[in-house]
Amino acid sequence: MKTIKTPRYDILIAKHTGMCFGVRQAIETTEASLAQGPASILGQLAHNSAVKSRLASQGARTAKLEGKTAPTQHVIITAHGASDRDRKRWHKAGYQITDTTCPLVRVAHAKLSKVVAEGYQPVIVGKAGHVEVRGLQGDFPNARVILYPDDIADLPYVKRLGIISQTTQPIDRVRALVSEVRKQRPEAEVVYYDTVCHPTKDRQTSLHELCQSVELVLAIGGKNSNNTTQLARTARKLGCKSAHIESPDDIREEWLEGISRIGITAGTSTLDESIHAITFRLQEIGESAHLLSQTTS
Repeated sequence: MKTIKTPRYDILIAKHTGMCFGVRQAIETTEASLAQGPASILGQLAHNSAVKSRLASQGARTAKLEGKTAPTQHVIITAHGASDRDRKRWHKAGYQITDTTCPLVRVAHAKLSKVVAEGYQPVIVGKAGHVEVRGLQGDFPNARVILYPDDIADLPYVKRLGIISQTTQPIDRVRALVSEVRKQRPEAEVVYYDTVCHPTKDRQTSLHELCQSVELVLAIGGKNSNNTTQLARTARKLGCKSAHIESPDDIREEWLEGISRIGITAGTSTLDESIHAITFRLQEIGESAHLLSQTTS
């Protein structure tokens, strides 16, 4: 855990934070593709407006994964993945495809295929409508999605349930839901494959350590980033004040009143420069407060 000292407060940066290898690899692959010619991203490559702006400045266009046409003949599948059905549809329509699906999202697809092949009713722990979850359901429309204990009542009464998870869900939530399924459906055989990705787990574990030492946590990431939202929520559950922010402009100085230690964490789609910019702004605020006190004393 890195600590930056200012006269007003200390800034502690979580041991594991920010962009994961899957998103970094997706950005590098997309930038290499754009260097060769125009391409359209089928959705958001990662849930981060800074990433979107960076790629747009290099000529990236956009189209909907579920759509039928794109403004370029070269299309890019995002890090969140897609169903095989969508891949085949774009290929059949004559488009050149670059696939930047995160390897760990591919693992989730493989595990879902496995439970279906073995005759289990497929269940996904995740956020209904999220692009990754839509991709998982795309090839298996009968897969049920649950996120809260109340959702379990909607599962069919079958003899075998096979559970996997959206890669960015908090592992504690997933395990608790699996236990609750087993409790509510004692007559069913329940198998569970842990498909929460290691970067998500690392950031959650580091957040637990961070919250033992700070009073306020700033979770940095796109407003529609699921794993950043979960980091902010988890910090609150652990007893810290927290805020989900995207840029230095989101910082409110009233949050910092009476705070002696600020924690920094970031979602798996957050650019390094976003973390640096926010950390620098916090340092500026900490230094300016000290200078102001010297001037008025």
